[in-house]
Amino acid sequence: MAKRDLALDLFRTYKTGFVKKSRPRPERGQTPGDPTLVANILNELVKDREWDSGLAEGNLFATWLKIVGADVAQHTEPISLIEGKLLVQCSSTAWATQLTLAQNDILATIRASAPGALVEALRFIGPQPPSWKKGIRSVSNGRGPRDTYG
Repeated sequence: MAKRDLALDLFRTYKTGFVKKSRPRPERGQTPGDPTLVANILNELVKDREWDSGLAEGNLFATWLKIVGADVAQHTEPISLIEGKLLVQCSSTAWATQLTLAQNDILATIRASAPGALVEALRFIGPQPPSWKKGIRSVSNGRGPRDTYG
């Protein structure tokens, strides 16, 4: 039994120019047993359950840095979007005041970059003071931590 010389066979196939070509496959129609792409299933799910605006609002929060820019995003954080009003907390009251003055420009930018998010108004707030309320029970009109040492 003679041994096959693979190198010689390879040389002969290149010498003759014979190369196996794959045939184009015809497009198949969707039949009930065919697998479906996950992207198609998710798109149908979003349409059926009407999640378009919810996803757009989530993308607004996730892409806040790209929408407003790095300088503004460093000093702001979107808190909530309720009934078309976006609440944004700023690092200082000065930032809140300046952004309130530029509110129309920021709102136009948000509408252009996140078209599905239904943002009708913006509200900028400054930093919140610390809360002395701990737990579910508290004293009304309490004076903070001083009340616990008496």
